[in-house]
Amino acid sequence: MRERGRSTLRASLDDFKKPWRDAREKGYDRVTGEGYYRNAHDFDAARTLLLEPAGADGDGRVALCAFDPLTGADHRSTVVDAPADAVLVVDGVFAFRPEYHELWDVRIWIEVTEAVSRARGVARDTGLEGAGEAVRLYDTRYRVGEQLYIDEVGPQWRADVVIDNTDIDAPRVRE
Repeated sequence: MRERGRSTLRASLDDFKKPWRDAREKGYDRVTGEGYYRNAHDFDAARTLLLEPAGADGDGRVALCAFDPLTGADHRSTVVDAPADAVLVVDGVFAFRPEYHELWDVRIWIEVTEAVSRARGVARDTGLEGAGEAVRLYDTRYRVGEQLYIDEVGPQWRADVVIDNTDIDAPRVRE
């Protein structure tokens, strides 16, 4: 998009999660699969700080991060002015949830098999968590949350484009 002269902004819904301290203080379950799916993300912050301001009727003043997922630092007051013709590219799990439904212009579903997803998730988390804990997190939190999302929302059916990313070096658009 930049090569075609369009201004772009990049954000991740992972930067719009409720801080861990809020989960502890307010009793949110974030550690089970269902708790991760239902409680980890701050849908209001993502809507009001990022998606609505970047939309056609927004003022273009967007926060690209609410809370740093690793440090917990609050970045909600750090805003950038998006040019009127800017394209906002947002990634993240659970992006097609009803809380965001009307805010997307184009939805892209990245698809892999469950085995590939597990291998990548475990590899991602092993360095920080250790191999055993990475497997446990994937099997009890991330996979369970993703399955709830697939069952309740049907994101692959809401997508405008589906990309098979099983071979990470050769992704392909699925017909």
